[in-house]
Amino acid sequence: MTTITFADGAFEVDANIVAEGLGIAVPLLQAGMRSGAITTRSERGLDADQGRHRLTFFSGSKRFRLVIDEHGTIIQRSTLDFGNSPLPRAAHRPGG
Repeated sequence: MTTITFADGAFEVDANIVAEGLGIAVPLLQAGMRSGAITTRSERGLDADQGRHRLTFFSGSKRFRLVIDEHGTIIQRSTLDFGNSPLPRAAHRPGG
């Protein structure tokens, strides 16, 4: 089972996991993160989802999402790919 670490107020995710989720090579992921073409969002679970976090990565028409538990274990992963169409605004909203 793959785990995500939390250090210095930030999540640390292996670049291979994100690159695979977005369907790109690691060097393209790293360049996209540096340039701001790939962005992220993190959300903390409340109530029934207490202890979970949702980490979302956006790149062009793709959204890759990880849900992790309180230990950093990945419990769910999903990718939305709208191909040549832009990612809908709803896919950028928290919980969207």
